Parts: sequence; C-alpha cells; structure tokens
Amino acid sequence: MDYMAQALSLARLALGQVSPNPAVGAVIVKNGEIVGQGYTQPPGYDHAEIVALKQAGDKARGATLYISLEPCCHFGRTPPCSKSIIAAGIVEVHFAMIDPNPRVCGGGATELEEAGIKVMRGEHIDEAAEINEAFIKYITTGLPFVTVKVACSLDGRIATRTGDSKWITGEAARKQVHHLRYQSDAIMTGANTVIIDDPALTVRLCEKGGTTHKQPLRVIVDGKGRTPPTAKVFSEPGKTMVVLGSILDSGAKQALLKTGAEILELPSDSGLVDLRLLLQILGKREVTSVLVESGGILLGSLFDSGLVDKVIAFVAPVIIGGSGAKPAVAGEGVAKLSDCLRLEKVKVEKFGEDIMISGYLAG
Repeated sequence: MDYMAQALSLARLALGQVSPNPAVGAVIVKNGEIVGQGYTQPPGYDHAEIVALKQAGDKARGATLYISLEPCCHFGRTPPCSKSIIAAGIVEVHFAMIDPNPRVCGGGATELEEAGIKVMRGEHIDEAAEINEAFIKYITTGLPFVTVKVACSLDGRIATRTGDSKWITGEAARKQVHHLRYQSDAIMTGANTVIIDDPALTVRLCEKGGTTHKQPLRVIVDGKGRTPPTAKVFSEPGKTMVVLGSILDSGAKQALLKTGAEILELPSDSGLVDLRLLLQILGKREVTSVLVESGGILLGSLFDSGLVDKVIAFVAPVIIGGSGAKPAVAGEGVAKLSDCLRLEKVKVEKFGEDIMISGYLAG
C-alpha cells in the first residue's frame, strides 16, 4: 500500500476547513498495519499528527509515520507536533514536503533527526504542493491564492446578448464548483453579477440543496455602490463583505450596512477599487484562498493587474454567438498574441458533457 498517498488523500479532506493552517494528512504504520491516521482539525484543535498519534496510542512506539507536510516545531495555537512524535516513540518519519512557514522550514525535520528518528523526504512532493498551494503562497507572501473560475461556451461567452446565463454548463460541472467553494476561504464576485444573477454564493453539497456548516466569506467588489440591499447573498448563511469605492455617498453605504454585511471602503479609479490592496487586507485577515466567480469586468481587472494565480475554466459544448454576448474576460487585455497570458501545468477533466481546463499563470 502507498501510505503517503493515503496521507495525501486524508489531507484533501481538510482543504478549506482549517485555514490559515495547512491541510495535512498523517498515517502511522506498524508491522504493515495502519494503527493510526487523521487530518488537520480546525484552528486551535489537533494537527494531523496528533490525531493519528491519539488513535494509535501505545502502538505508535516503534512505528513509522507518513505525513504530507513536515511536522511543525513551534508553539502556535497548539504545541509543536515534533515533540509529540518524539515522545510517542516513532522511529521513522516520511514527509512529502518541507513546511514553507519560516518558523518551521526544515526545523521540524532537524529536531526529529537530532532525536534519533530516521527522516525521509520528498515522496509525492508535487501532489503535496498542489494540495497546499494556497497555504504556500499565503505563508510566504501574506497574500491569498487567487483562483478564477469561468463557465463559458465554446466561443468564450458567459451570457447571451440578452444577459441569459443559466445554465451554460451542466449539473456535474456545477456540482464541482461547490467543491471548489468548499475548499476556498472566500468567494469574490462583482456587483454586476449580483445585480443580474442574484447568486447565493454558498456551498451546497447536499442532494436536496442544503448548506454545509462552514461557508466561505462572500466578497462583493462594488466600486460604485450599486449592490441592492435585497440581494440573496445578504440572507444566506455565512458572512458577506461589500467593498465600496471611498468616494460614494453615505446613502448607499447606510443601506448596505442595514443588511448586516461588513462594509470596506477602498480607493477607486473610475469605479474600480484597488484590488491589490483588497487582497492585502484579506491576507491580513488570514484569508488564504479566494475563488473568483464573476463577470468579465472584474476578471479582466484581475488579469490586467497580474493578480491571478490559477484558472479553472468549464467549457460547455455550445455556441452562443452574437457580438453583444458577454465575454468571459474583459479588461484591457493584450495587444499582441505574443503577450497572451499562458497557463502551465494544464489539466483537462470531463464533467458530464463539459470540459474542465485548469492551469497556473505562467511566470
């Protein structure tokens, strides 16, 4: 059995639920048998190693630990896992990747080795890095990882010339979007999307449309203060933030405050708020990942500003046509094809009749 693959599978269960901590999975093996396993719990609760050690109990002595990320060696909300591993009598530790947190970054491995524990590094390192791509960016830059999600036709349209956009993609693709939301700390959209589509922007993974216990922060970028106070986002479970331009009249602001939403005022230019500053503020609030679901204007601004890390595009096998149909990405764009933004590490998957193309903005 590939025990590291099992640890990575467990790590995925923690995605979106444990920020600002990394999503980690751990498996303890003794005499070819799994005696303990677990994944990171919400902040303030046990890390993956501790969950697995508690499950293993006395069986941990003389066992091998497989973990998707180097064990921490510092006091945070919880004590260092490295000391618990040593005290439990683990004799060998395999971890997929070094923890990029400057407070760890090899220190956990060194502490284990100094205690006489055999340490192995690098198994499934690429998959481990993908699982924690948001944590890696956040812990090294202080900024959230930005993923743009697009659902469009073969000709790159997200709505017809009349604005009709429901539904371009099928049920399987839409269900996958809810998994993406579940794994994200925040969902960002623009005022136009709220006005036209009136989306809930919640995670709905139950077959009957129920919501999960944790909802991402909803962030509405609205430089001109046009978001209607009656919008669905204000009555859904979870928190909503409306980002306004700083020169708006107080009337629009007061109407939105009455909804219970948080209001954030930022500098704006021609109705477009400072998106880089917004991401810096979200990072300071320990938002590690942002999923952007919006129309072409906000997406265009993010691409033009170089703020996008990853793109996930669901392409439906339909043609919309029409010069007035809404494009997936607006903004200034590029003047020459040689300047096109390109994706790397591209993956292609199928959801029903729709194709999902994902990749990272090439550096």
